[in-house]
Amino acid sequence: MIIGKRVRLRAVERSDLPAFVNWLNDPEVREFLMVYSPLSNEQEERWFKEILEQPVYNQPLTIEVREGESWIPVGNCSFHVQDWRIRAAELGIFIGEKAYWGKGYGAEVMRLLLDHGFKILNLNRIYLRVYENNHRAIRAYEKAGFVHEGRMRQAEYRNGNYEDVLLMSVLRSEWQGKEEDRG
Repeated sequence: MIIGKRVRLRAVERSDLPAFVNWLNDPEVREFLMVYSPLSNEQEERWFKEILEQPVYNQPLTIEVREGESWIPVGNCSFHVQDWRIRAAELGIFIGEKAYWGKGYGAEVMRLLLDHGFKILNLNRIYLRVYENNHRAIRAYEKAGFVHEGRMRQAEYRNGNYEDVLLMSVLRSEWQGKEEDRG
């Protein structure tokens, strides 16, 4: 497990799937995700079987928040490493439990993932894509140290409109400098 102050990240279990399906079938949760249509339990079960075949570093993690003595699943996150030669990975995250939106959990998860990506996976560049109108996520990414790298104009079609997709990234050297400032 990857443990922070208020969250922990653990391997996805089959028992997480009903919550994932519930979250991804909520249009408000799905609004800023690359997922654009509802999912069935069967589709999520197929996804789960496929992720178990992936290398462990590419398998998603369940995001949990401490509630008293218990840990409550609230979303998931993952790295997508496409090329080990250049030591880069795309990061994805979503908080599906709406009661936990806007409380800083996403920013903490991002800091944990950056720490894991640079210290454990030995990545040099971690990047992500975000819709231009997802202001809450952009703030969380900036707070975690991501910088704006580019804009893909009208790169996504959602709800009858084309939207720009922003590229954001953190380099190991930038993260190390911020880590020294924090330490």
